[in-house]
Amino acid sequence: MAFVRLLFLILLLRDLVSVSGNSDPAYHRHLHHSFLKDKAALLAFKESIIVDPNSKLTNWEEVVPVCNFTGVTCNKRQRRVIQIDLSSSGLVGKISPFLSNLTGLLLLNLDDNHFFGTIPPELSSLRLLQTLILNTNSLNGPIPDSFALLTNLTLFEVMENNLTGPLPPSFFSNCTQLQVIDLSFNHIGGQIPAEIGNCPSLWTINLYNNQFTGQLPASLTNITLYVLDVEYNLLSGELPTDIVQKLPTLIFLHLSYNNMTSHDNNTNLYPFFATLGNCTNLMELELAGMGLGGTLPSTIGHPRLKRLELQENHIFGSIPPEIGNLSNITMLNLASNFLNGTIPGEVSLLLHLEQFFLSHNFFSIRIPVALGKLPSLGQLDLSNNKFSGEIPSSLGDLVAIRYLFLNKNLLSGTIPPKLLKCTNLDVLDLSHNRLTGRIPSEIADLREITRFIKFSHNLLQGPLPIALSKLENVQEMDLSSNNFSGNIFPQISSCISVMMINFSHNSLEGQLPDSLGDLWNLQSFDVSSNNIAGKIPTSLSKINLTFLNLSFNNFEGMIPSGGIFHSATKMSFLGNPRLCGAASSRPIWPQKKHWFRSHMFLIILIIVIVVPVLLSALGCVIGIHRIKLKVSSRKTERSRKPPTQEIMHNFPRITCKELSEAAGGFDTQNLIGTGSYGRVYRGVLKDGTSIAVKVLHLQSENSAKSFNRECQVLKIIRHRNLIRIITVCSLPDFKALVFPYMAKGSLDSRLYPQSESGLSSSSSDLSLIQRVSICSDIAEGMAYLHHHSPVRVIHRDLKPSNVLLNDDMTALVSDYGIARLVTTVGADNGGGAIESMGNSTANMLAGSIGYIAPDDMFVGGLSLHRWVKSNCHGRVEKVVDSSLIRASKDQSPKVKRMWEVAIRELIELGILCTQESPSTRPTMLDVADDLARLKRYLSGDTTTTFASSLGISSSTLGDD
Repeated sequence: MAFVRLLFLILLLRDLVSVSGNSDPAYHRHLHHSFLKDKAALLAFKESIIVDPNSKLTNWEEVVPVCNFTGVTCNKRQRRVIQIDLSSSGLVGKISPFLSNLTGLLLLNLDDNHFFGTIPPELSSLRLLQTLILNTNSLNGPIPDSFALLTNLTLFEVMENNLTGPLPPSFFSNCTQLQVIDLSFNHIGGQIPAEIGNCPSLWTINLYNNQFTGQLPASLTNITLYVLDVEYNLLSGELPTDIVQKLPTLIFLHLSYNNMTSHDNNTNLYPFFATLGNCTNLMELELAGMGLGGTLPSTIGHPRLKRLELQENHIFGSIPPEIGNLSNITMLNLASNFLNGTIPGEVSLLLHLEQFFLSHNFFSIRIPVALGKLPSLGQLDLSNNKFSGEIPSSLGDLVAIRYLFLNKNLLSGTIPPKLLKCTNLDVLDLSHNRLTGRIPSEIADLREITRFIKFSHNLLQGPLPIALSKLENVQEMDLSSNNFSGNIFPQISSCISVMMINFSHNSLEGQLPDSLGDLWNLQSFDVSSNNIAGKIPTSLSKINLTFLNLSFNNFEGMIPSGGIFHSATKMSFLGNPRLCGAASSRPIWPQKKHWFRSHMFLIILIIVIVVPVLLSALGCVIGIHRIKLKVSSRKTERSRKPPTQEIMHNFPRITCKELSEAAGGFDTQNLIGTGSYGRVYRGVLKDGTSIAVKVLHLQSENSAKSFNRECQVLKIIRHRNLIRIITVCSLPDFKALVFPYMAKGSLDSRLYPQSESGLSSSSSDLSLIQRVSICSDIAEGMAYLHHHSPVRVIHRDLKPSNVLLNDDMTALVSDYGIARLVTTVGADNGGGAIESMGNSTANMLAGSIGYIAPDDMFVGGLSLHRWVKSNCHGRVEKVVDSSLIRASKDQSPKVKRMWEVAIRELIELGILCTQESPSTRPTMLDVADDLARLKRYLSGDTTTTFASSLGISSSTLGDD
């Protein structure tokens, strides 16, 4: 809305002009009196400010003339302060009601600060006020009814706050000069008042992301409306055909993510698009995520439209030829629908089209040649369909194309050389198709490609083209799961920017070139499941590889040392029987010396036989003596020591070979997770048990310590919210832990699910009750570790990726690799000092009991604590997952009330647990108890009270 503000500032300039002084003494006394009154109001405003980080109000002092106050503008002729602009000042506090004494004020701008509390209704005394901007604060409560008295108000912006309640109808009844209203990103609900039609000059209505219900009021037709944005609300009814038909001035119409339907029981889009013909200036139409049904109508071709968003609906059938009438369109999004018919040749008429999305539909046709006739097209996404046939060479005419996604289709034939003439490409994804033949040498023309090139999971064959070496800027190169043959050429070292190379599951031969060591940016290198032979280049030890997979090839000789080879495990070299060295299963080869022909051989043989016999005899004598002493002292020792609990488990014995077979040779397709000390693979044992195998990297001493500590912890703990271990496999060069497989994955994957493209993330589907239940499970598990475990455990790495979810969404805490075992010295109640049992993890990440304490984290930890604390009293969207906020809109008023209470209590509990002083933080027993009560409350027990010891609430949480 920057252009709106600029317009109004220009209009106000005429009111900010000061004229020369008047010589009348009475005039000066009146002037002095008015300024004193305004100064008193401003100084009272300053008193309400808690924090002024940028010292904006430093010169707001009694001795300073009021017109010299920072952010204050006066009109001396009118003898008043007429403007306050303190935007982006970082101010924290409440808006003082004493501002109401500035009765000459024309503009009040407190945008982008940290004001909290309610909007003072006393501001309605500012009868001359024309511009009120309170955006991006933490204000709550309703818009005051008394604002109906601001009859001169023309611009009203309160976006990004936490305002609630309905819009007062009287506000629109009297504020008839209103031109711009922006209430986006709040919690304002109820119906949009019909009185809004009393503002004939209102040309911008932005109600984005609120809780408005009902239908759009018919009185909107009384307004000269240019911008109507009501996205992300709860509006219902059919698409507003009658209203739109009478709003010919509309430029932007955004209705996405509401509960509206198309006509004829959500089957007919024709009537609505037909009425858009009256909106001759319409440039943006957004109807995404509404579940609209029907086919694309012939009336879709609005000539002025530049942006049309229809994704995430239930639209089916073909794209009509009238699509060609969208002669000015720049972005057309039809993704995630049920389109399954044809794409007409008239699409070639969209000469200004820059972004075209058709992914996640059901097209089973050939890719139209006409798509190659779009000179401005920069992004084309046809992925996740059933497009068949060959890739049309006409796509090579897309001179502006930068992102081309044709992956996950049924495309066949060869890669057209002309396609690789699109020299502006940053991303080319042809993976998961049925492409055959060789990669054309024209691949060299993509020398400007910067992101990735993916040809994986096709039927491509022939040698790797040496032209790949021309891609000096590409970061990822994935040609896996094809039928490529020949050698990896030395010139690959010219790809100096590459970070990931995956040539696995092909038929590559020859030796790896030493020039691979020149790829200084290379982090991941996978050539597994090929026929590569010879020695492993020692040059690979010179670069910063973090992942290396050379398994199932024909490598031979010694495994190099240093670099990645210091950290690589047996998993990197499986299926190479002629390899030997520290990370392989074979011993180091001995030197061939014919000692049996020398005199030394006889001497060594005698020593080898005689010395062990003598030592054995001596050992027997000593052993018998020690056994006698041990037997005689056992009774005495039993009388001195009290009985101790010994925890025993029957762990099954599984060989490393059986583990490898169960996990499919530890292939990357079975990889389900990675961490700082290992990788996790999914597998199935012979008895059908689904398992997760955590294979340690062993890249450093810390990895061995991590393995030992995890074994130490897992063998003594047993709790429903802590992961249990099935068994372990431990060899000098291979260490693995075997756990039950958790089908629901990690909490991290459920909170931040990744889209298939990897370019963005989707919204979490976890409900509030599920989140609270998971938090409760975690707290119960941690409380056990801190207070009830045979040996107390400090986890020190508790985070979403280390919390796993089983089939019924029960949370289990995992990964004890850097945990610390402690005992308490002194009082039995846990009040004694903590004594560490061993220091095997002493040089790893430091923490405090139960969680990484804020005082031991990076600076951002405390900053986050303070930021949440400063926002929790106002707009909770800043600290709460937006998907949870959207989900709350679909709940009943009673459930919404319960959600609001629960979210507030969770935030308060989080603030308490992250206080800077450890002595002020609650124990995990307290936290677990409070979360259990909160879970019962959300499950319907509204008589639940929360533990007052946490300082949250001790009152009953009812429905009032």
